[in-house]
Amino acid sequence: MKRALALLIAAVAACAGAATSEITVGLKLDNLDFVVGESIGAVINVMNVSPDELSVGYAESKDRLFVELYRSPEMRQMERASQGPFVKPFVLRPNEGLKLATRLGDRYALRSPGRYLARPVLVHGGMRYEGQMRAFDVVPGMKVTNALQMFSNHEGLTREFDLLKWSRGGHDHLFFTARDGGVSTREWQTTDLGEMMKITKPTISIMTNGEVIVLHRVDPDYFIRSEFWSVPDGIEFFRRELIQDPETAGSQRVREMYQESGGVKPKDNPWWKFW
Repeated sequence: MKRALALLIAAVAACAGAATSEITVGLKLDNLDFVVGESIGAVINVMNVSPDELSVGYAESKDRLFVELYRSPEMRQMERASQGPFVKPFVLRPNEGLKLATRLGDRYALRSPGRYLARPVLVHGGMRYEGQMRAFDVVPGMKVTNALQMFSNHEGLTREFDLLKWSRGGHDHLFFTARDGGVSTREWQTTDLGEMMKITKPTISIMTNGEVIVLHRVDPDYFIRSEFWSVPDGIEFFRRELIQDPETAGSQRVREMYQESGGVKPKDNPWWKFW
């Protein structure tokens, strides 16, 4: 009798294990740490080896896919800042898998530095299928320089730009951030401008028409020129180009700034300093 009961329990446990493994969901983050304001890109991997069809995001869909977020170390679950979908609508048939891009910063307010834990969850047939927790850090970055924009036709509105640096993949990266002041307190998405070298200090140049140009050195021979458009209602990244000489950057103020500082020749300072 005891042997039969043990076999029954083992069979039930095996069936339960098989059921939970029929649908798997995982999460892979673009990086292990992000500067405050970055969109925090990730990929959700869904595998369906069940006999059922999965449907998420359509009007008739009964399944749901989302990412839960917790603040470490207290493991306090965070509330969403936006109730929009985490991924685009999809249908996943039996024995199919799918990788879906998502951005956690679009759904959660992640403006406070610290460690966070993210867990992907798929709900199907009244059951939760959970993936492993993934940890990541939100960091403030290290300020390199800043600039202030005034709006002549919007009294009381200002916009402050910061250039921050942080190591990513063993290389220093430059980040562009912006926040409003005065009549607005809006904070804008942070942009990774790519790798940078410390031998020349990056610059921000603000034009009267709303054009904002960031110039930074990417290697001993080249600079990257990043162009944004900043108007009272928003900021938009326009283009990024590689240039060999600041004189070709297309900005009179950029040329003036380098002329004032004696050109792009590095100063005789220690290599780890900007100035």
